[in-house]
Amino acid sequence: MPRAIWSGSISFGLVNIPVKLFGAVSRKSVAFHQIDAKSGSRVRMQRVSASDGTEVAYEDIVKGYELSPDRYVLVDPAELDALDPEATHTIDIEEFVDLAQIDPIFYDSAYYVAPVKAAEKPYALLVQAMEEEGKVGVARFVMRTKQYLAAVRPKDGRLLLSTMVYADEVVPAEEIGELDGVENGTVSERELMMAKHLIESLSTDFEPDRYKDEYREKVLDLIERKAGGEQTVIEAPAPREEGKVVDLMAALEASVREARASRGRHPAVTDADDDDAAGAGATAKAPAKKKAPAKKAAAKKKAS
Repeated sequence: MPRAIWSGSISFGLVNIPVKLFGAVSRKSVAFHQIDAKSGSRVRMQRVSASDGTEVAYEDIVKGYELSPDRYVLVDPAELDALDPEATHTIDIEEFVDLAQIDPIFYDSAYYVAPVKAAEKPYALLVQAMEEEGKVGVARFVMRTKQYLAAVRPKDGRLLLSTMVYADEVVPAEEIGELDGVENGTVSERELMMAKHLIESLSTDFEPDRYKDEYREKVLDLIERKAGGEQTVIEAPAPREEGKVVDLMAALEASVREARASRGRHPAVTDADDDDAAGAGATAKAPAKKKAPAKKAAAKKKAS
């Protein structure tokens, strides 16, 4: 059974609701140790001085902020401890906003917010009020000596807390040179219509259980087979071609046909939509379907 990682209370206005936080996500990565291939022993890391290579005792290590190569400002742990935020054990909701106003890029880690037994009624009241108003609480709280910005939102009669990154931690899109001028790209009406048909063909309800970490499953299968004594040889996959320029309209049409063939007809697409798509495809593809000139064909026949 999950254990609470934080306990305190939610505070908004003069209302305090005692709660506990539980991790809402359990990472499923595969961890490896470093092993000496000759002896089969685990490799241990040592803290050594870059100046003479000698091992440095843990108690002799201090924190240093690099100003320039080999120039550091040393900071004592006690100095950092003095700057720690006050551990108030309170999730202070500062304001309520609409969920749509928070871009998902700001979300970090998710936690369940559960009430203690004596606080179930005010907890349920807060959840219902937030659900009916369609609001999310923007809050601050301290956990393990670090202050977090967080969003508290209702979901299925419960509260979820998501820690958030600060605005200055989000990389501005303007700093990505490859994104310059993207908004100025122009597309034809036929291309846009075919793209919409492709999206409709692939549209469905989101079912999280349908998506698996295929790489992790393959790694675990490999480990299990090797642990059983199997000598496995894995062939490297063939390199993929990248950067190849394709006919956008032809690619869209082929994608629509493949999507409908593999998943069947999507209920959102009507007979009229199919006719429109077929018409758009025929119009776009017509220039590419030129027959060989009769003279060439005749010449080829004569030569044979």
